[in-house]
Amino acid sequence: VLPAFSDEVSYEAELCVVIGRICKDVPAERADEVIFGYTCGNDLTARDAQRTDNQWARAKGFDGSAPLGPWIETELDPDNLAIRGWLDGELKQDGNTSQMIWDVRELVAYASQAFTLLPGDVIMTGTPAGVGTIGAGQRFEVEIEGIGRLANTAR
Repeated sequence: VLPAFSDEVSYEAELCVVIGRICKDVPAERADEVIFGYTCGNDLTARDAQRTDNQWARAKGFDGSAPLGPWIETELDPDNLAIRGWLDGELKQDGNTSQMIWDVRELVAYASQAFTLLPGDVIMTGTPAGVGTIGAGQRFEVEIEGIGRLANTAR
């Protein structure tokens, strides 16, 4: 459901990391030990609120802002996976995890320095080029190689 406070919500196809055990200050080389698995995410963002608010809680944390799925894949190497996003059937995002600024293990290490990660916590890793806006009635699909496809219709 699109938030009533925003006129500019964007889609973002992302690989999501699901944490499997309590951890703190995890070195990157041990991050695989605390990762349960991976899933697809659509990191919906209210861009107008993101620009005007002093912090991003409202822009990225509104109800329904982070659909995940279709399931958690536990046997996956995240280093070289295609990530694609379609808006109403038109390919808008086409990237690869090998292009990420920070790889999955570095992200887990970085996040775990700031706070304790708990089982079930999800880290959204970032999105390829091609982010755009979505309106009511439009459908966005996220596909990640080795995981599957997540589809959401905005309303």
